[in-house]
Amino acid sequence: MITAAKLPVRLFALVFPLLMCLCLFLSMSMFALPMQRASGQEADVPVDAETIESLMQQPPPPPEPERVEKPSGIDLLSLIVLGGNFMIPIGLMSLLVVALGVERTLSLRRKRVMPTTLVDDLEDLCNPIERFNPAVALAICRDHPSPAATVVEAMLMRTGQPLAEIEHAASETIQREADDCAASIRWLSLASSATPLMGLLGTVWGMIVAFRESTTLTPDRSRSEQLSAGIYAALVTTLAGLIVAIPAAILAQYLENKLAKLFHGIERFAFDLAPGLSRFAGRSRLDPDGSLRPMMVAAPATTTSVPPVPPPAPVAPPATVAAPVVRVKR
Repeated sequence: MITAAKLPVRLFALVFPLLMCLCLFLSMSMFALPMQRASGQEADVPVDAETIESLMQQPPPPPEPERVEKPSGIDLLSLIVLGGNFMIPIGLMSLLVVALGVERTLSLRRKRVMPTTLVDDLEDLCNPIERFNPAVALAICRDHPSPAATVVEAMLMRTGQPLAEIEHAASETIQREADDCAASIRWLSLASSATPLMGLLGTVWGMIVAFRESTTLTPDRSRSEQLSAGIYAALVTTLAGLIVAIPAAILAQYLENKLAKLFHGIERFAFDLAPGLSRFAGRSRLDPDGSLRPMMVAAPATTTSVPPVPPPAPVAPPATVAAPVVRVKR
């Protein structure tokens, strides 16, 4: 049963489609009427021979200029796809270069290699140098773990030895720490050397494929076009290898120079601290637990008097026995 409230809605739902159909019919009829008038007018226009001759004597329209298609730009993604399987190792090398570059750049910061707090505390401890305390210096180094602290700690563990041995221990520790820090930089140098060779290998392989395909062309294909397309695709790998290798070489050289500069500073700092340990030479030593102990001086060995061994008695030479003289009687 339709209520009074729903009656207007039902009426609107019935009337609205009818109105829309009516409007559509009227619009179509209004659009068709001018077209019929125009066609009727064109049919009523008389055409004589003069009109036809005048139309035939009109010059032909100028030809339209040919449109020269501009070459499409080079897309990076299309180049990567065009490079083929040789782009995979080059891409892995690029990721390796980025990862090692970021890691070494963060690790070779001055506050990581030679903390300012460590330097300031040890310089205050050496002012004056006669007040230098190896036990306190060892505690400071262990509170600030870093390559500089490792070098100073190696020197402190040689307390009581001559100054030359202390400096030699510092030099060996600096060399060992520098080699550890330079391990990742060597991988960057390897990437800068190997990546162009990977690209060159891809180019050589692409050239081989291009010339091989040129020998099996059908008559409807141009050999020059086919070789051009093959060489174009082959050179993509060389381009990718150089794009990775050039930044890797620059980054490796930058990090090597930074590493050398930092460890030269550590060497100067360690040699400035070494004179503070010279007064402990032969007197005190530093234990691994940080306690300073006096060195045990070995007592001189007691020599017992040994009586001299008498020389052996001279041996008399054996007596010569005279042979008996036998006389023969005649």
